[in-house]
Parts: sequence; structure tokens; C-alpha cells
Amino acid sequence: MSRASVVVASLAAVAVAACGSSKTEATEERAALAASPAPPATTAAPAPAPAPKPKPKPTPPPPTDDAEAAESFPTADPSALTEKAPAPEDAKPTAASSDESSEAEQYISPGAPSDAQIARELKQLERLQRSYDTSASSAEAGAAKLNADGTATPPRGAPEVVRRIISAANAIAKFPYVYGGGHGDFIDTAYDCSGSVSYALAAAGLVKRPMVSGAFATTGDSGPGKWVTIYANDGHMFMVVAGLRYDTSGRGGPLGSRWQTAARSTRGMAVRHPPGL
Repeated sequence: MSRASVVVASLAAVAVAACGSSKTEATEERAALAASPAPPATTAAPAPAPAPKPKPKPTPPPPTDDAEAAESFPTADPSALTEKAPAPEDAKPTAASSDESSEAEQYISPGAPSDAQIARELKQLERLQRSYDTSASSAEAGAAKLNADGTATPPRGAPEVVRRIISAANAIAKFPYVYGGGHGDFIDTAYDCSGSVSYALAAAGLVKRPMVSGAFATTGDSGPGKWVTIYANDGHMFMVVAGLRYDTSGRGGPLGSRWQTAARSTRGMAVRHPPGL
């Protein structure tokens, strides 16, 4: 082999080696790329969470918690009630028992009556006298009289402030019972235990706004009063005026009178009275 042939053969071998090396490097580069982790996929930023809606304010509970509501014949649908009480100070005055004596005058005829007229008038006077004697006996004992229509008549000698309490209590004596009734305003369509008493006492200027039963347990002077005694705790309250109980619990029905003659338990109740009464 000539020298020129040797040179050509050497160059060819170098070229082949270089080509093989390039192929090897390309293969290695592809393998490295395949082995390298893929770049993370680009994702859109999450949308901001919507602002939370403000929670509605809870409805405040009624201003009193009447533990004896079930015994007060509560009204099932207060929204159906339409008749409202007058303002406490506008309640129709109730005459005391002593005023009934004036009723006898209407049975006496002027002029000279006949015998038949006299006989009729005597019978009328006898019936009136029997009725008067019954009320007078209660009045002499300082006790109010419970009338057939569910109202009360104050006894003779009752102070004006007591008459006002009884007159206002009469105005709503047979109003329906609704838990919380009479607390938003004295003028309402129904009343609970403390709402009823608040209304009656307001007529005499003894309270300026409706009070809950627990507040009555610390209001006024301690102990029973001569004319008005209040029995109260955080769960219920009632009052006794001139010996007659005024209480939503124990009524005879949904429209039964709050005035009651029957006694009841006062266990666990504070005993208070308005000063001077």
C-alpha cells in the first residue's frame, strides 16, 4: 500500500469515528432529555373565593320568659288578633262598691205612686238591697268583688290609685294571652303575665314602660302591701289587688278573666309591693 493510500485510509477512519461520536452524542442528548422531568403544566390562578354573606341577625327572644305560658291558654295565631286595648290611662273608670247605693234612686218614682207601683218598687229595692249587701260585705273586708262578666269592682274606701289599677286591669282582663304581648307597647292585642300587670300599673303611674317578670321581683318594697302585692320570679308573675288575684295562669279558657278568687302557690317567688300601697 502506498503512502497516499495509507493517508486516505486514516482520514476515512477518522471521519467514521467522528460520525459515530456525533451520533452517540445526539443519542445521549435525546436520552437525557427523555429522562429529565417535564416542566410543570401552567395552570390558571384559582379564582378568589366569594366574600361570605353577612349572617342575618338573630331575632331577639320575647322580653320575658313565662314558665306558665302553657297554663295561660296562649293564642295560636297572634297575627289574627285585631282588637287593641286602649291606652292604660284611658281605661274606663270602675266605680267602687259604695257607689252602687245610688242605683236605688232610679227605682223610686216621683209623685204619688199607686199601690201596685209601690209593691213593684219594694220588690226591686229588696233585690237591689240583697245585691248591695253582698258587695258591701266584701267591701267592709277591704276586698274587691269579682263580677259575673269577669271584671272587678274596687271596695269602698279604696284609694284612687287602686281604682285606676283595677279599671285598667278590667280593660284587658279577658284579652288573649301571647308570649311577649304588651312589651313592645302598652297598647296591644294580647298580653302575657308581666305585660298584663305592667299595663294595669301604668294606668296609676306606677311604671313608665312594660317590665319583665324578673324585674318585678326587685321593684318596689319588700313584702306584701296593704292594697297591692306582686309575686314574681324570672319565670312568671302576678299580682293581688284588694284581695283579688290578677293572673294569666289559671284562667278558665282562652278568653277567661285574669281576675281570679282562687289562691295559688307562690313558692320561689319574691313578694313585693308598690311603695305606700
